[in-house]
Amino acid sequence: MSEEDFLRRAIELAVEARAAGNMPYGSLLVGPSGEVLLEDRNTVVTDGDISAHPEFKLALWASRSLSFDDARQTTMYTSTQPCEMCAGAIARSGLGRVVFALSAEQHESIAPSKRPPVSYEGPSIFDEARVPIDGYYD
Repeated sequence: MSEEDFLRRAIELAVEARAAGNMPYGSLLVGPSGEVLLEDRNTVVTDGDISAHPEFKLALWASRSLSFDDARQTTMYTSTQPCEMCAGAIARSGLGRVVFALSAEQHESIAPSKRPPVSYEGPSIFDEARVPIDGYYD
């Protein structure tokens, strides 16, 4: 299959997600030989789980099921550029590559976010906050 074929499958999964009452997003994880390792679609609404994005679920599966070296050889194909939550999970799972059909900017032009921005404040009390972390990664 070509990259466009994999992206078309991701879009088909997004259509399936929408038909099932969920947000319209789909993804698949492909191994180095072009074999589909796993595919999933958004199930946020039907699972009642805000983390049930397909990209997040595939990254979680990869972190549990693949060695880091094997994960580095995979490609995730997804209908839309991963959100911040999913991008973080993808980075931590060690996936090698992500190919998306619709960019975040294109998505925003079609369906602007209705969520208000979150205010982040910090850093604070550095000397206390560093104690549990200091030396952990040595």
